[in-house]
Amino acid sequence: MINKAGESLKRIDKIISEQTNYSRKDIKKLISQGLVFVNGIMVRKPEEKYDDEKSLIEIEGKILEIRRHIYILLNKPKGYISTTDKGTENTVLDLVDDKYKIKDLFPAGRLDKDTTGLMLITDDGEFCHNILSPKKHIKKVYEVTLDIPVTESMKRGFKKGVLLKDFECQSAELEITGKYTCLVTIHEGKYHQIKRMFGCYGAKVIELNRLCMGNLELPKDIKIGESREALKEELNMITEEH
Repeated sequence: MINKAGESLKRIDKIISEQTNYSRKDIKKLISQGLVFVNGIMVRKPEEKYDDEKSLIEIEGKILEIRRHIYILLNKPKGYISTTDKGTENTVLDLVDDKYKIKDLFPAGRLDKDTTGLMLITDDGEFCHNILSPKKHIKKVYEVTLDIPVTESMKRGFKKGVLLKDFECQSAELEITGKYTCLVTIHEGKYHQIKRMFGCYGAKVIELNRLCMGNLELPKDIKIGESREALKEELNMITEEH
């Protein structure tokens, strides 16, 4: 049960507090009531240490699922800011169920306040870096509505790489879907990039909706403003190269 070297061991109250919404006071009470078991043996003190990777923990008869990280898919509505600042009203974290807020969650990439669509919220910094790094070439697909007609000139310019004042955009794919609408696929994510790219053609973006990250399309079961945990296969689809 306990590693002789004392490595990878944590206090049972710390393990439970990291994985649940129980306070340390609640956990101490549960232990005193004999409601916490590890590998079938009753825990008697909150300071007892265990290997949370190898131990089966039960609380009030229910097995505690140990999760290293949390990954949440969100269908972002307008009016919400992609920030972790708790002093800011209407952040994307406000749309996440409280049961997930035991972790230090943050949005993996940002969508503007008036941009909607697929977002990933997580506490896994390494995964976030992997999907945001331009070197990884993770594609993002956006549905765009303009205030002027979409043109073949825009399509050719996006393919070549739009030159902005501070940087040159990578080649992007523009698929015309209507007089004022199109799909844009990019592999980077600079500040207000798509809006600025169209601005080079005198166009204003009226609606911007992210449909896809990597090979993961916005799941149809997640309505606007709703969120849920991502499935393992969905995370794999984000990082797939093709």
